[in-house]
Amino acid sequence: MAVHIRLRRIGKNPAGKPHFRVTVFDERMGRDSRIIEELGYYKPTSGLAVLKKERIAEWVKNGAQVSATIKSLLKKSNKGV
Repeated sequence: MAVHIRLRRIGKNPAGKPHFRVTVFDERMGRDSRIIEELGYYKPTSGLAVLKKERIAEWVKNGAQVSATIKSLLKKSNKGV
């Protein structure tokens, strides 16, 4: 299974207030396909990122590919700890 962990923009947000969910997708199903699991959310305007790090690690251990944005969010959240 070609599984990727990436951001998904949610809601009909005004251009100045985006927010995203961190989700797991089967990339063979297309861009707007059904998600497998939700692993957190990210609000770039406030810099708030809530991630389920243990679940992300489990997916990566099982072969999921992580997007560049998610990698940078994980790196930033580890510096805060």
